[in-house]
Amino acid sequence: MRTERVGFAVSGSFCTHEQALKALEQLTAVYETVIPIVSETSAFTDTRFGTSEDLLERLEDLTGQEVLCDIPSVEPIGPKKLLDVLVIAPATGNTMAKLAGGIADTAVTMAAKSHLRNGRPVVVAVSSNDGLAAGARNIGELLMRKNYYFVPFGQDNAAAKPCSLVADFGKIPETVDAALRGEQLQPLLLR
Repeated sequence: MRTERVGFAVSGSFCTHEQALKALEQLTAVYETVIPIVSETSAFTDTRFGTSEDLLERLEDLTGQEVLCDIPSVEPIGPKKLLDVLVIAPATGNTMAKLAGGIADTAVTMAAKSHLRNGRPVVVAVSSNDGLAAGARNIGELLMRKNYYFVPFGQDNAAAKPCSLVADFGKIPETVDAALRGEQLQPLLLR
């Protein structure tokens, strides 16, 4: 087992939570410490994709760790250097806009801000219906910033949702490994 400490932050793209949980399971097979983090929206919202209670329970079962789901619980990540890498999966358009704008008003964005103060990598798994529209500038902004690494992504349904982008969640472990070496996994754009 690898000893690097991984944070795994889940934001509100509920339709990709199942994919995120599969990626989390892969990470827990490789890394001995994975700390789950969820946005307040994910922590307290039931949807047609499942209940918040089930999500939190699955996160805790997979990691063996208590889920961090508010700003006070994630703020110490940076000062205490609790993580070596932070994964945000899914990273919604809203989350990426906040990161690009320096806004830290959710557990996920505060975890990223706190973690970045140590110059350590943040892995972003895009899941946004407007990634090729209003969200494109935020993706571009984060791509230019140091310490942000993207899970390879592409259009998930170009005919029905021409502006929608989603990461290949199966590539999260590879992207984490590359980010820990300071490298962006390539190719970044999927066909």
